[in-house]
Amino acid sequence: MLIVKKFGGSSVANAEKIFNVAKRLGKSYDEGNEIVVVLSAQGDTTDELIAKAKEINSKPSRREMDMLLSTGEQQSVALMSMALEKLGYPAISLNAYQVGMYTTSTYSNARLKNINTDRVQSELERKNIVLITGFQGMNRFDDITTLGRGGSDTTAVALAAALKADRCEIYTDVDGIYTADPRVVKNARKLSEVTYDEMLELASLGARVLHNRSVELAKKYHVELVVRSSLNYEEGTVVKEVCHMEKMLVSGVATDKDVSRISVIGVSDEPGRAFSLFGLLAKHKINVDIILQSVGRSGTKDITFTVARDHLEEALELLEANKERLTIKEIVHDENVAKVSVVGAGMVSNPGVAAKMFEALYDAHINIQMISTSEIKISVLIEEDKAETAMNAIHDKFQLGNVNLRR
Repeated sequence: MLIVKKFGGSSVANAEKIFNVAKRLGKSYDEGNEIVVVLSAQGDTTDELIAKAKEINSKPSRREMDMLLSTGEQQSVALMSMALEKLGYPAISLNAYQVGMYTTSTYSNARLKNINTDRVQSELERKNIVLITGFQGMNRFDDITTLGRGGSDTTAVALAAALKADRCEIYTDVDGIYTADPRVVKNARKLSEVTYDEMLELASLGARVLHNRSVELAKKYHVELVVRSSLNYEEGTVVKEVCHMEKMLVSGVATDKDVSRISVIGVSDEPGRAFSLFGLLAKHKINVDIILQSVGRSGTKDITFTVARDHLEEALELLEANKERLTIKEIVHDENVAKVSVVGAGMVSNPGVAAKMFEALYDAHINIQMISTSEIKISVLIEEDKAETAMNAIHDKFQLGNVNLRR
């Protein structure tokens, strides 16, 4: 069996943990499996590298940041290879350039385009455990690129798809996907399985267990995905197309604090203004999430939307520079907000989910600023300091901690 295994930074944070993972890999190798391993940078290495960059230049170019940040994963795979060698297992570490992992040219947020599997296949035929740097690739200029935070998950799933692996296992410091963050919601319950669509929504809405693009790839290429703990051998959560068990109405609650709200006031109420505004942001690769537009009055309208917090400054600069062209009278923003969402495939055939969620927030005295819905999720924007209270209130309202609850 060919298995791609990905381990996060907390799983390889120090020598003891590296050897813990190495022994686990050795056990799987001894069982006759072919193993490809994707590793993240150790512990807080990426944050430390970012801090070092800021000491030198407060606004470094994204190209040079990718060059710097990619060193963290290279360190991890080399150390893991050394650990495996010490335990008597054949292993080789490879970076993205050596593998041939080609991406787009968008530094700091590149997307994988193609993977050359020849080198990996060759090393597997030599009976090596193959260790590959996560989070990174190379563009058409042969420059190093990174895939964004959590990108090692995407690397692992992409490799599993390209290699036609039997399974892709994502190891973290939690033992699966929960109905909510167990560090915030004490009675959160581990799910035995979840659909790709539900997991994609949870990942996109703030659940940090899986990178959302990794779930997109797993769904597209039918990769069997398992999330499990690197600290024990318990069964994890299987992410797949269809869950055969009777589904819960709501599968989970997620919170995203990496959001900011921007309002453009007094925009001319005429065709094409929204297109001009969001077209400008899209051109500069700034993703917009929740959007609210007021009813036009006195020839103007207001448009409010959310962006990722690390894109706020750039978005504000763009809007200010194009204020006259976009007919904006005033720009206001708020960084002290959070997005709280409920997700569940069962919601599509069950009316009243939104009302139940809003009732939970009302009971907790939490005001809703913006609302966004789809077939399987409802998101609200609230004050950031109320996020944890909101999660617990919603989780309790839907009784997600009750294992016997079904729709």
